[in-house]
Amino acid sequence: MRRMLLAVLLVAGAGAPAAAETISITLPQDKFTLAPGPGADVTQTQCAFCHSLEYIMMQPKGPAAQWQGVVTKMIKSFGAPISEANAKVIAEYLATHYAP
Repeated sequence: MRRMLLAVLLVAGAGAPAAAETISITLPQDKFTLAPGPGADVTQTQCAFCHSLEYIMMQPKGPAAQWQGVVTKMIKSFGAPISEANAKVIAEYLATHYAP
């Protein structure tokens, strides 16, 4: 299962300093798995940080340019914290395993 830690600020009153509390949230296990192959582990780890793997499988199959566009959109439009090296691995993996 995936765990996410959140820091929550608690405000006691006007002018009082905020205290931070750490809360642990257990996310449900993703019941989907990606096709095995080079780049599957990076794709699963990086993409599942923001959405389920089912979201990938629901996308229309497409060529490399389409998948590069999707990865770029996730980074630039949605702020996915994916390095340039991992973005390349993810786009190549998706183009190989989720192409027409």
